[in-house]
Amino acid sequence: MAAPRKYPDELRERAVRLYRESDPTPVIRHLAQQVGLHHEALRNWIRQAEADHGERRDRPTTAETEELRRQRKENAELRRANEILKPASASFAQETGETTSVDVERLQETAPEAEIRWRARLAGRGVDGLPRRRAAAVPRPAAGHR
Repeated sequence: MAAPRKYPDELRERAVRLYRESDPTPVIRHLAQQVGLHHEALRNWIRQAEADHGERRDRPTTAETEELRRQRKENAELRRANEILKPASASFAQETGETTSVDVERLQETAPEAEIRWRARLAGRGVDGLPRRRAAAVPRPAAGHR
């Protein structure tokens, strides 16, 4: 939950409208003092209102800021879900005998020797670089005969 705002939204809207509709444009510090605000708060509100009305290009609009906040939140949720799924994926791959990118990452983090063995096994070679010998296929007994 967001922290409560120091100034109500109505006060914000009224102060910005007062600044924008005044002719000549008042000094922000004096207007803030009259309304009972801190001058930097009023200055930021005015800048944001100008960005929302397309008068400034140096800051994002309120809509863009909200969209960015939403996307960051979604990104964080996806990262958490990914962190949960990585071990499950590795476990499933281990059961089925497949290798995954998680396995490669884990091997790179643990020991360089393990990575060398893994790469050699993947290439069908022994650690010494020579082709591995495959065990001779043992014929299975016929069904019902043991």
